[in-house]
Amino acid sequence: MILDALKKSYDTRKQPAMTRFLPAVHWKLGGLLGWDGPRAGLDGRVASLHDRLPSDLARAADRMAPSTDPFVEVFQLDNEAARELANKTCHAIMHLGWVSTGDGGFELRMAALVKPNGLFGRLYMAFIAPFRCLLIYPALTRQWERA
Repeated sequence: MILDALKKSYDTRKQPAMTRFLPAVHWKLGGLLGWDGPRAGLDGRVASLHDRLPSDLARAADRMAPSTDPFVEVFQLDNEAARELANKTCHAIMHLGWVSTGDGGFELRMAALVKPNGLFGRLYMAFIAPFRCLLIYPALTRQWERA
């Protein structure tokens, strides 16, 4: 699958230091402050989108290998995939898809859908928005383009 190859190319060790640093700070703080505990995540605070999939997508998702990062696979097809994450700050979905460019080629598109959790989640997401938009997403996009 195209997205399998893309995921295999994703190596955080090759990212710029600042791009590695920001998520590391989040996960460290989340661990210390309990943001990422089981009761704050999927099937604790919120139900996984996987539970709402049509049966054919759910069966395909059940056969996928577990993720090695904090995101959980929702589904994966040949040309698109969705992954999700939930903690005390938000419930987030990352959707990746290959889209026809109209000239016979394809380009990768990503959508990040985030629902903040309460006032703390809204404040936290507002605080990190510039870092996500200016550092994290561009670095991920460059890495995926190289793949």
